[in-house]
Amino acid sequence: MRASETLDRACAEAVELAHTAAVNRAGAMGVGEHLGVVADDTRVATHLFACPHPGYPGWTWQVTVVRASRARVVTVNEVTLMPGDGALQAPAWVPWSERIGPGDLAPGVIMPTPDNDPRVEPGFTAADMPPDMEPAEWAATRALVAELGLGRERVLSPLGRDQAAERWIAGDGGPDNPMTAQATGVCETCAYFVALSGALGRVFGACANEYTPSDGRVVSRDHGCGAHSDTTEVSRGEQLPMPAWDTLGVDKAIF
Repeated sequence: MRASETLDRACAEAVELAHTAAVNRAGAMGVGEHLGVVADDTRVATHLFACPHPGYPGWTWQVTVVRASRARVVTVNEVTLMPGDGALQAPAWVPWSERIGPGDLAPGVIMPTPDNDPRVEPGFTAADMPPDMEPAEWAATRALVAELGLGRERVLSPLGRDQAAERWIAGDGGPDNPMTAQATGVCETCAYFVALSGALGRVFGACANEYTPSDGRVVSRDHGCGAHSDTTEVSRGEQLPMPAWDTLGVDKAIF
């Protein structure tokens, strides 16, 4: 109730009218006891009723009634279900872009990249070509751009590259793990190591060995495993069994 407002008597006495409106709105949820009435404005008041539904503890049905100037009839303005102090409520809304985490993307899920994503920056496209460039020169430049992978609207920013490098170094494809500690050699000297292009290629590549857990994944140059291409099989001599019938002997010397 606002301190400047006085509770209208007709609106305050319209308990049955407000109760009937709440019952019609609540349906199977039900309407509990009358909890009171508060003044909202001149000749405007809100009746509060308990909500007995077990799924809405602490909630109340609030029925706002109003009486026009010089009128004797009170009418219902609106009926709402509102939470009270200590009511069970849903958690505060968190935008989807903040709820999604690494590895959460599933088949069919679309995750748009925001315009202000600091991980990417504008790339080099045909729109960057001078308008007076010769067709032959333009074609050669376009071929070079395509070969270098620059013909994209956006490319990784330095921040995006640094964040990716930190994740990869700290992951299973980095150097600090049991696989590398027991490896016979590092990926940089392995025939199955395919280096990445660009700045990230100085540190990372992809594994092309189908027998390792890193196959098809990014690995650092100082990562390693037991399937290095230069690993040779350890040869061990085989102990032959004793012959079943020994035919060897020593002839006596004849003089």
